[in-house]
Amino acid sequence: MAQEGSRRIFVNAGPIAHFSTGDVTKPLVGIEMSSNEQIYPAGHGFVIESGRFKIIAPTEEIIAEFGQESMVHDLSGKAIIPGFVDAHTHLLWAGDRSNEMRMRQQGMSYSEVAEAGGGIRHTVSQTRGSQSLKQIGQSRITVAKNHGTTFMEAKSGYGLDTNSELKLLETYRDLQIQNPDLQMSATWMGAHDIPHGMARAEYVEELLSDQLPSVIEQGIADSADVFCEPGWFTIEDTEEICKEAKRAGLSIRLHVDEFADGNGLELAAELGAVTADHAIHSSADARAAAAEAGTVQGFLPGTPYVMGSDVWPPIQLCIDEEWPWTLATDFNPNCQSLSIPMTGSLACHRLKIDPIAALASVTRNPATTLPIQDDAVHGVIAIGAIANFNQLNSEIVESWCQSFGHSGILKTWSYNE
Repeated sequence: MAQEGSRRIFVNAGPIAHFSTGDVTKPLVGIEMSSNEQIYPAGHGFVIESGRFKIIAPTEEIIAEFGQESMVHDLSGKAIIPGFVDAHTHLLWAGDRSNEMRMRQQGMSYSEVAEAGGGIRHTVSQTRGSQSLKQIGQSRITVAKNHGTTFMEAKSGYGLDTNSELKLLETYRDLQIQNPDLQMSATWMGAHDIPHGMARAEYVEELLSDQLPSVIEQGIADSADVFCEPGWFTIEDTEEICKEAKRAGLSIRLHVDEFADGNGLELAAELGAVTADHAIHSSADARAAAAEAGTVQGFLPGTPYVMGSDVWPPIQLCIDEEWPWTLATDFNPNCQSLSIPMTGSLACHRLKIDPIAALASVTRNPATTLPIQDDAVHGVIAIGAIANFNQLNSEIVESWCQSFGHSGILKTWSYNE
């Protein structure tokens, strides 16, 4: 990634997917997401000052005013898109659960794998004992950056006790400092599973009385998340945890309705959650309620892909009904991909989603769900927005998600402040 100070001049861009129409602090919906209005034609350039887009104009105008400056970058007609915003990752964990693929192929369910000693609890045991979390996280961040990600949400949740969860969040803070070209937002997800040998009610009490207050005192987490799913945390548990987290100043991001419609999306809407992710089995009424409440549905197609499921998120329905939605990688021990282009490929090649709409779902839309500082707008190419962008190895914007086995990005330019 290129991270440079002072003024920088870029000329001779191919088409630019800017996604800057309307109020850029809100997600695009419906046909707005794929409108040609979201793309500038080839021949533009831009000026960056203090890490933000200062001028966007035809190349001839920029050369006339700034062409004598030393730092002029020729984009050679390549298509330009915003930096990717991966708004759902479980970045930090240790261990290896690759053997679970065979278990699933033999007919074992997610719950049965967990009961057999796999699943989240296995990863928790490996993570608690790891002395290499920072190195592990840095290796994964490098992969994400090489695939064009410039903003990432990262969850805890593989500690499941106060000290371990605080350690994961602290590691995220260290990784942010170590990677100034990648904006990170940390989410506390102590309510990811119930620790082995502990009753659910007992653990919920621990979350409320000890873990959450400690997380607030630490001051790193921006958000709270709960695995609201039948067999894990109940609607009542989730509501109690989220209300306490909101009172403490955290925003709410939920896992809901992944395996069955447990009314999780409906609860997310009632709670005013920023996002409700997975949401595969949610009802149409709940989806409409979420849109009305401003809760964005976060779809994670990599998960049904690796699980061998033929049940996919209803993305086209969301487009038709003008409900806001995003895509993300859901990087975790079972879904080991940090490639946003691969996520886009699944949506476009398997679900026939328009590639420009899919691009909006991994740039502007997820950026609107993440906390920002100093009015720093991400995920768009617009005057005043943070100047993070990808130069594709193609003159066609739609190419962004068609190199599913490798990155189609020529270079990522990141000016995070």
